[in-house]
Amino acid sequence: MRSNSPFAGVRNYSVYGVLLIMATSLFAASGVYSYTLNSIDGKAAPLAEYKGKVVLIVNVASQCGYTPQYSALEAIYEKYKDQGFVILGFPANNFGAQEPGTNEEIKTFCSRKYNVTFPMYSKISVKGSDQAPLYAYLTKETGPGISGDIKWNFTKFLVDRSGNVVQRFEPAVTPDSKEMVGAIEKQLKQ
Repeated sequence: MRSNSPFAGVRNYSVYGVLLIMATSLFAASGVYSYTLNSIDGKAAPLAEYKGKVVLIVNVASQCGYTPQYSALEAIYEKYKDQGFVILGFPANNFGAQEPGTNEEIKTFCSRKYNVTFPMYSKISVKGSDQAPLYAYLTKETGPGISGDIKWNFTKFLVDRSGNVVQRFEPAVTPDSKEMVGAIEKQLKQ
């Protein structure tokens, strides 16, 4: 049955507009939680498992000048994990072939050399045509001051308890720096 009302078309557009806004809001609200990648052991590990936690996402490498940051990463993880903080390590071989190993080799290296206990994911690409969807989101959809190409290993993204990326730290900013610890503590208090 067709309506003769002059507002019938407007009503339809309004309904579609509201649905589009709701769908966009729902997607945007999910932030990093909409991504699932494989753990270092090859099992699906959805980031949604970390809902309600403050998350630090880091692209890591075993043969980089910044590799010793694993020690500081593990230390801040141990210090804050009971307050709802987690670090997620994403090995990547994009810069100077500094992560050439297999997932098993990376896992062994991290646990033996740095006693890493925070969650590690399977090796991914953080830039280029084979960039992992999570990193496409982090580098293209997170807004001014946060988005932008990954320049090197150990770039860090701080995510609030709602899944929103709130801050980016370049590789030279160490995990135990005043700047990073202050940002983590601020998010943990919210």
